[in-house]
Amino acid sequence: MTTRKKYSKEFKLDAVSLVIEQGYTRSKAARSLGINATMLGRWVKEQDSDGGQAFRGNGKLTPDQEKIRRLKAENKRLQMEKDIIKKATVFFAAETKSTAWMQEVE
Repeated sequence: MTTRKKYSKEFKLDAVSLVIEQGYTRSKAARSLGINATMLGRWVKEQDSDGGQAFRGNGKLTPDQEKIRRLKAENKRLQMEKDIIKKATVFFAAETKSTAWMQEVE
């Protein structure tokens, strides 16, 4: 089994630049760089769709993905706080009832 080649962000940006800025065809640019034209096509597509965020690398999130992650964590924290308040309300309501009942008995 062969291992996959990994290309640096700079290499990918330079390869995409050949196609977009310098007017090379994908197949000609790919052939001169020694890579597959389909892969270069994917890189061009990713650069077009993600703009400056293309080729982030593994585990690096776009600003939108980071915002979604942060909002999900905040939502989870707020749900937990709401549950705690609900439980405290029930507890104190029950305690108030038992205190009132004890006062009536005396």
